Amino acid sequence: MKKSGSTEGTGGKSPSQLIETRIIELGDWRGETLARLRTLIKQADPEVVEEWKWRGVPVWEHAGMICTGETYKAVVKMTFAKGASLEDPSGLFNSSLEGNTRRAIDFHEGETINEEALKALIRAAVALNTSVRAR
Repeated sequence: MKKSGSTEGTGGKSPSQLIETRIIELGDWRGETLARLRTLIKQADPEVVEEWKWRGVPVWEHAGMICTGETYKAVVKMTFAKGASLEDPSGLFNSSLEGNTRRAIDFHEGETINEEALKALIRAAVALNTSVRAR
């Protein structure tokens, strides 16, 4: 069974339920993309914890934040909290490249997701979180 965080301030819904509701409410390619990203995150890390933060942002955590899944009019943005510290051999990061910590991937309508490379990036983020936590 998947763990998820607090239901405080969310009308009693779990973060997983709130993420499902967001996907349904979007009702377009953004919802489909967010749902696919969510599936890939869970495949890459079956122990991931889903959270709902900042009044409506899906967040995935394992020993710290892995990434967020933000939706905008023209893009679904997957921001990795410690992305600047991750190797990105497939060149997935295409946004927020100027910061010292975060890195993001912007997904646009009709784009194909490099699923294996994304799962590898998620696993690398989990490995980084767990290695930092272990110290």
